[in-house]
Amino acid sequence: MALVPLLCPTCGEAFGDEERFCPRCGVPLVRADADEQPPAGRLRERVRKVKPQYSEGELVRVARAGHQAEAELIQNLLLEEGIPSMTKRSGGFDVPDFLAAGPRDVLVPQSGADAARELLSPADEASGGAGDPREV
Repeated sequence: MALVPLLCPTCGEAFGDEERFCPRCGVPLVRADADEQPPAGRLRERVRKVKPQYSEGELVRVARAGHQAEAELIQNLLLEEGIPSMTKRSGGFDVPDFLAAGPRDVLVPQSGADAARELLSPADEASGGAGDPREV
């Protein structure tokens, strides 16, 4: 069984299995299945924001959200910095009637974990614990 080559969804250039991102565009490569079309519209914009240096390694948890909407907000903050992420339901919580309810874990690749934690840390922790600037 021959492997299907990888294609750049932006420029259409073909690559072997050793590449993960297009060297020219920086976009993640996709399998060249005949019946699939390249990502369009908003998905293409999201894919182009991902920085390749943040997409290596195992997935690690960088945040915990109280519900789906909060998790999506965190994901969008990460994406604006080029950090890819995914969410999953936190263990031990299941409410089938309320699918958006319940805590979520936000996961990022290991190479983007430090940048994600720095981005998501509260402002006073990021500035060295200075606290409220009005306190003197």
